[in-house]
Amino acid sequence: MRHLIVEEPYSDSALWSRRLALFAMAVILTGLVFARIGLDPTAVLAVLGSAIGLACVAVLCAGAATIVIWRTGRKGVSRLLSGTFIALLVLAYPAYLTYQAIRLPPLHDITTDIDDPPSFSLSHEAFAARKGFAPPAIAPAIRELQLDAYPDVQPIVLDLDADDAYQTVLNTVAALHWTLVESLPPGGRLGLGHVDAIARGFLLGFPNDVTIRIRPLAGQTRIDVRSVSRIGEHDFGANARRILAFTDELKSEADQK
Repeated sequence: MRHLIVEEPYSDSALWSRRLALFAMAVILTGLVFARIGLDPTAVLAVLGSAIGLACVAVLCAGAATIVIWRTGRKGVSRLLSGTFIALLVLAYPAYLTYQAIRLPPLHDITTDIDDPPSFSLSHEAFAARKGFAPPAIAPAIRELQLDAYPDVQPIVLDLDADDAYQTVLNTVAALHWTLVESLPPGGRLGLGHVDAIARGFLLGFPNDVTIRIRPLAGQTRIDVRSVSRIGEHDFGANARRILAFTDELKSEADQK
């Protein structure tokens, strides 16, 4: 007598978990491509937000599949596990940003001199390079929030004369692959020099504006930096990291003098 073996069907939730997770991954990769080719940031963020939403639904489906498989013995463990893994991969960076948003104050404009921040050039060329963006003034009380959050962001003093320090700043901007917007060597009535540049984020490539002030001292030169994000009210610590990276590279360039 022949016995028919009825094979358990797959859990629908497990199947949908992997499908949604794969779709979320495809959507987020599309969003990254859109960001890199310069699509409007609002549209890019909408695409990325959709991917995050899909990944969250994929995780919920995986949870439902776990319960169904446990209770009914249906197939689909490998699919729910792969769906969960892909979904969590999509959600990893947003989760990191959420942690940074909780841990750090909501700042998007960081400077080495909170009492007298360097000013961005308002020349026609610089204004056009920033696409009409003019970083607004920040209240001193707001700026003081960065003292506790980013104690390492400090003015930079080089044992170089002003002209050598100016050239070192230019070399540093080039080494960091920032786009030079405008540069003015030290001199004039106040003796100050400045460099304006655009630094793009590593992942999305969104533009961030940087201005650098060069102030001659007796036998030394003080460098102050200000980095501002154009998008959003929270930079998740990116501007402070950018200034610290500039500081390290600047000192490295100065040591070669």
